[in-house]
Formats: sequence, C-alpha cells, structure tokens
Amino acid sequence: MKPFLDENFLLKTKTAQKLYHEHAANMPIIDYHCHLSPKDIQEDRIFNTISEVWLYGDHYKWRALRTNGVDESYITGEQSDFEKFKKWAETVPYTMRNPLYHWTHLELQRYFGVKELLNSDSAERIYEHCNKLLSTKEFSVRSLLRKMNVKLICTTDDPIDDLQYHQKMMDEGADIKMIPAFRPDHAMNVNSTHVFLEYLKKLEAASGMVIGNINEYYAAIRNRHDFFASMGCRVSDHGIEEIYAEDYNENEIANIFSKLLQKNELDLLEQRKFKSAMLVYFAELDHEKGWVQQYHLGALRNNNGRMLKQLGPDTGWDSIGNFDQAKPLAKFLGKLETNNRLTKTILYNLNPSDNELMATMIGNFNDGSTPGKIQFGSAWWFLDQKDGMTKQLNALSNMGLLSRFIGMLTDSRSFLSFPRHEYFRRILCDLIGTEVEEGELPAEMEWLGKMVEDICYNNNVNYFDWQT
Repeated sequence: MKPFLDENFLLKTKTAQKLYHEHAANMPIIDYHCHLSPKDIQEDRIFNTISEVWLYGDHYKWRALRTNGVDESYITGEQSDFEKFKKWAETVPYTMRNPLYHWTHLELQRYFGVKELLNSDSAERIYEHCNKLLSTKEFSVRSLLRKMNVKLICTTDDPIDDLQYHQKMMDEGADIKMIPAFRPDHAMNVNSTHVFLEYLKKLEAASGMVIGNINEYYAAIRNRHDFFASMGCRVSDHGIEEIYAEDYNENEIANIFSKLLQKNELDLLEQRKFKSAMLVYFAELDHEKGWVQQYHLGALRNNNGRMLKQLGPDTGWDSIGNFDQAKPLAKFLGKLETNNRLTKTILYNLNPSDNELMATMIGNFNDGSTPGKIQFGSAWWFLDQKDGMTKQLNALSNMGLLSRFIGMLTDSRSFLSFPRHEYFRRILCDLIGTEVEEGELPAEMEWLGKMVEDICYNNNVNYFDWQT
C-alpha cells in the first residue's frame, strides 16, 4: 500500500516519476488567469489566520460545507475564524474522493509542512501551527507565491478599474510580475438597463469622456483598452454563458444603444444583438494589439435566488450549464477570421460534454501563423480535478497537439491554491508515463521531458510573449 500524498503521489510508474521529478517539478509557474486581489499582492499582505487566507472567498469549500450541513454563520457569517476553521476540519474527512481532499492536504503540506490529516482531532493543533507561521514576513502574500515558484500572475480586471496596484508594482520593479487582464463582461451586459446605465456612469468617469451615442461608447471602451495596454496588459477574458453571434448591422446597434440611454428595457433579441456586436468590437481591439483573448463558456450562475439576495453574486451557487456552443462559436470565430481580425484565442468549456467540440473547434481556425494559435484551455472550475483534467488532456491529444498546450491556471481567489499546478503536472506526467510503460509511446525521454517542460511553462511564455 502506497502512503498517502508521498513524493510520488499520483505517479504510478517509474517513467511518470522521472518525468515529474526531473522535468515538471521545478518549472516556474505563470498563472495567466486568476481572481487574486491586486491590492493584497502589491501591499504584500500578512494574514491574521489561516481562515483568512484559506476559507474567505473559497466557493469550493463553501459548497462542501453547506453540503455537509454546516450553518451559513460558519461559512460567510459571524462565527470566529477558529470556529469556521474547525467546521472545515470536521468537514474534510467527508470530502474524500472530492478534489478538495487532495487540495486541502497538498496545501497544508506544501506551505506549512503539515503532514497530519486535517480532521476534528487535529484542527486546533494545525490552526495554531499555521497561524504562527502566517504571522511572519516569510508567509506574506509574495512569500507564499515565491514558495510555489510563481513568476507572473494575471489578475482579472474590469475596464473601469484604475489599476493603481499594478502601477505601484511596476514602479517598484517587483520580482513577481502582476499583469492586468481586460474583463469587459459588464460593458456588454444589458440584461438590466438600470444596471448598465450605472456602469456607463463609471465608464465615463474612468475614461474622462461623455458618452451620448454608440460611437462615443466605442471610443470610451477603446480608451480603457489603450490604458490597460499601457499597463502591460496583453490578454482579455470573457466569462459568459455562451458566445453571442446574432446577425446585426451598425444602425441596429446605434438604435439599441439609444434605447438604453432613454432608459428603456431591451427585448431578448436586442440584448443578444448588442452582446454580439460588443464581442466583435472587443475582439477587434484585441487583434489590433496582438493580445490573447480568452472565453470561459458554460457557467450557469447564481441559481439560488434566495441566497443571491442574501449574499450577492459569486458566493457558490453556480453550476454547469447546457448551452448550444458549437454553431455560434464557429460563426463568431469565422466572422473574425474572414475579416482577418482573429487574434490568439483560448476556449474553455465548463460542460464536459463539450470537450471534443472545443478540441475540434480550435483546429478549424489554427492557420499556421503561430504554434497553437487557437487553444483548448485547461480544465476549468468544476472540471479542474483529476478526472476533468485527464479528459481534457485526452480530448486535446486525440483532436489536436498536446505538445503545443499552454498548461494550467488556478482561476482562484485563494493565495494557497498554487499546488493545483503541481496537481496538474503530476496528472500530466502520469498520463504520459503510463503510456510509455505500456508501449503506447516510445521511451524518448529527452523529447518527452522537453514536452512536459513546454506544457508546464515554455509554451506559455512563448504564446503570450511574457518578459519574465
């Protein structure tokens, strides 16, 4: 019987172990999509308790706690940090076979040297041990990133953000680079006219421009896009249910925008036409600057109406959605390609039934201009676990070129989440190593080692042209 979480965790063969320890383990990390706080990174925050850094804002753990029958007061409510940690410790044994069980113990071991299992008996000891370490400068935010060999982080930022913390990081020449990503979801969300007009006021303030028609709106968006570029941004990101690809003309979009300014609600078709137009405009701006564009597709968000009113959005009430992705995605990418406006693109799906769809879609628009121009993004959100990662890697291998894959990201709000890169790397090495030992791949270790290193780091550097 193998010990739990030893040095060869998830590595079932000698070849997998060699690939991981000699090639994957020491590669730096570039986390090109996350939701970490730029303020915390720039100010190099020191956390008071492990609950602050580990449980606050972690929707994965919140969902598990609720499923285990834990009252909301111990999750997002008024209970003390220790009581919240204790409830999590009591829940952990019930998470066996959920990736949270692996992640929890990987994070405790990698950051704090804790090899003891977390449960109700060990909770107080582990809580005190971790808190003692967290109180020192060696466990500040940037120190935590250095422990995982993180070289660069892409945060997720709205066009109206002032990026003050990115500017401060640039000014100080920090050893860890923090790059903004342009996330204009709110700038195309016209489901509610009132909400959109409130956003419009903030965009006017951020751009210093008056917006009275669609052309002025486009100009304000461009103004912010240019500003993000001046701050080193080279990637956009879109978190939407599906690609919108309705037919429209510019007169229609101008009239729809006028209707919004007159405080009228849009019907469903008008909403979809406006979103379609904005997606094309964002993509054209990205192409002009040679940015990478990312599309995270398929999340059905905020399903629990009562808890949405109580806690607000992004508090753990989302699920996998079922949307018709193929035709609109092909139409959208095809329109950009026809007009020579298709920049490097990463497609992420949340519904696993779309794996092969995405893996074949990228092949439709890879044009030979750059290796892996259109990418099938890493297993995301509910899929970034062993089974989900394996299925994504297999779909990409079967339909495309795994060797040109740009690898893993955290998509996380927790500064303790970076062992997920290790988790991915172990799964990757085990997949390749097993096939070598079963005679399905040749034991060309020099090439396979290079392939692993490329997927873990080098492909990412070359794809985004990071200056690390």
